[in-house]
Amino acid sequence: MTPTQPSIVLAGGGTAGHISPLLAIAAALRSEAPDASILAVGTPSGMETRLVPAAGVQLATIDRVPFPRRPSADLLRLPARLAGAVRQAGAILDRAHADVLVGVGGYVCTPMYLAARKRGIPLVIHEANARPGLANRVGAFLKGRVAVAFEGTPLRNAVHVGMPMRKEISGLDRKTARTAAREALGLDPHQPTLIVTGGSSGAQSINRTIAASVALLAEAGIQTLHVTGRGKTVLDPAGQPLAAEGYRQVEYIDGMERAYAAADLLLARSGAATVCEVAAVGVPAVLVPLPIGNGEQALNAAGLVSAGGAVLVADRDFTPEWVARELVPLITDKARLAAMEAKSYRLGIRNADQRMAGLVLEAVSA
Repeated sequence: MTPTQPSIVLAGGGTAGHISPLLAIAAALRSEAPDASILAVGTPSGMETRLVPAAGVQLATIDRVPFPRRPSADLLRLPARLAGAVRQAGAILDRAHADVLVGVGGYVCTPMYLAARKRGIPLVIHEANARPGLANRVGAFLKGRVAVAFEGTPLRNAVHVGMPMRKEISGLDRKTARTAAREALGLDPHQPTLIVTGGSSGAQSINRTIAASVALLAEAGIQTLHVTGRGKTVLDPAGQPLAAEGYRQVEYIDGMERAYAAADLLLARSGAATVCEVAAVGVPAVLVPLPIGNGEQALNAAGLVSAGGAVLVADRDFTPEWVARELVPLITDKARLAAMEAKSYRLGIRNADQRMAGLVLEAVSA
């Protein structure tokens, strides 16, 4: 391929947090280089098998090779499994005649990075979390061009570009879209509105607290749309889906921009994509970091919380009592919400997809 018709391979997957920026980068590349050949690479078991083809991007897969965190039989098998995945990755890069490899993290990236490095194919890496994952630490060590969503992410020679996201989110005007979004979601256009989400897989601890707080939220005049996560419908004591005045639950929303537009206040986990999207659209938020893992969700939220655009509450502290004491007064305080909205929006980056596309095309031409 020539630089005007580059072959670009994008690697990443497993969760929506990896796939969403990958697809946003792919869309920006299509706009900037319409003649480019674009191929995504994931694993056979990740969400990418559904989301990537649905976005019109070709997908290839290699074996998933997790890195065991403690001594086990899997650790002994790791070298052979990794070598096999690197061979698969190399075959994909060769067939694609790849000019550049773009990685966004996940199990697929380490073998892809190693195979690209062996072939002298330039690497461009995007790290979504404030605390980088293993695969992208490997990619940075291999001297790839590194871009990060959060300023201060500890990767060598990193450039702060923000989080690539869909244009429907980065270009959202919440005020203009609010009434239509609330009506589309089955909500009263004029009532104070809380949107709750634990992400695509849901968050059981958040779900339990919200279920126990339905009555007190309604008594305060607040309507709640509860996005429970797939397979996590909240049930009442009789085993039926919980139903109450001012409360509506759904497992999933197709198009989070509607939720952002509808919300006076968003309550969510602080995954990297959520934090960056909250800032990009300027929605006031209560963030409840995932209490397991390596603590990256609390780090993701730190800048937005420090700027005054969001409130942080530990998972263990997010109780019905906290909802009554902190959340209800917040969502009914229009002046405070307006200040949070302005502070959040000022922190948001809305062109990260274009910035990433520029870095990728620079790597092809270098």
